[in-house]
Amino acid sequence: MLGVEVKFTSKIEDFIGHDGPKMSYGRQPLGNELFFQNVPLLFEQGFSDIEPAVQEWGSTVGFFKVTDKSALPYDIFAASFYLLSRYEEYSPHVKDSEGRFPATESLAYKSNFIHQPVVDFWVERFRSVLKERFNTITFKNKLFKLSTIVAVEEAYKYKRKGIMRSVVGGLRDLVTLRLGSVFNRLRTLLFLKKDDYDVFEKLVDFSKKHNVKFKYMFQLSDFSAKDRNVNHNRKNFHSLIKSMADYNEVGLLSGHNSTIEKSVLRKEKKRLENIMNRPLKSMLNAKYPMNLPETQNHIADLEIPHTFSMGYPEYVGFRANTCSPFLFYDINLERVTPVRLHPYVFNSLCVSPENFKEVSEKLLQVKSAINRLEGEMNLVFNNIDFSTQTTANAYLDLIIQLNET
Repeated sequence: MLGVEVKFTSKIEDFIGHDGPKMSYGRQPLGNELFFQNVPLLFEQGFSDIEPAVQEWGSTVGFFKVTDKSALPYDIFAASFYLLSRYEEYSPHVKDSEGRFPATESLAYKSNFIHQPVVDFWVERFRSVLKERFNTITFKNKLFKLSTIVAVEEAYKYKRKGIMRSVVGGLRDLVTLRLGSVFNRLRTLLFLKKDDYDVFEKLVDFSKKHNVKFKYMFQLSDFSAKDRNVNHNRKNFHSLIKSMADYNEVGLLSGHNSTIEKSVLRKEKKRLENIMNRPLKSMLNAKYPMNLPETQNHIADLEIPHTFSMGYPEYVGFRANTCSPFLFYDINLERVTPVRLHPYVFNSLCVSPENFKEVSEKLLQVKSAINRLEGEMNLVFNNIDFSTQTTANAYLDLIIQLNET
């Protein structure tokens, strides 16, 4: 995160013999070097039941308190590992109705720092200590980056669904007296109106006008009760994906079963690669359970380099409390995986008409912090969010605000 090359040694003679900038991490300092005291966590195998005591630390928070021998009052290395590895998600916990780890069960929510990228704040403190001690170290300059992701779970509401699904859907609407839906379905299928969910031309025009890039994540799952996109074999659907790839980055939106079974994820990955004739670079799990570490290991085994799945679908905030991409660490296997996680701070699933203003204000506050820290701000929307004029205008105005301020 600092862009500084480091070497590690456990040999005292090598450490003492090094003439350049150096620091130690342990229980006691070796001499007069820059010293950071540790708690046991990073020297343990597996995981245990830990309840960090969170305390205020200036404008942010800290936990894993150490003595005043240390250059910082908290073991930020162990604390960062605790948050980034999602240590708490390995322990038994209450799940929500969808089987997910809920934001309300997290240490960050319970200790009121879920809206803070505290890991990046700690890195900032660490950098200040290094700069004060070693004036020869140069740090990497980063740039704030905002990414707007569109999850295409259902590309079309009525069209491209096939005769059987259209007939069954129409009959269901009739039986339940949803006459407006019956009328809209008929008008759409007779090409008298544009499909409600077909917002892609609108988004392309918006992108060109306001110089805002979108990432599109397309679902290519088999039809099921939870995954209801158009048939992945339809040529028109392929054409849509290819046309979006001409303007923006395109990735895979995982279906329900592909978050559980690696073989299903492999199949969906292959489908998208065959359509685009290029390797898959990124994916998103927008709303289904993310079982750790299995889900991340499946992604690593299939050599998908980037995932934008680290976030809370139901809450604005930081699931890993960082606004920087990072490599996932599997505590069970004690290994770093090659998958780079890009945390998202917002998912439109958390929005309702009643809380839209509150969520928008919170996002602008969070954006200010991320901008100062030169981090990434990833936002997850759904193409359905732009299907009505009212919601489309509200979301597009918000996107403009976040890109301008």
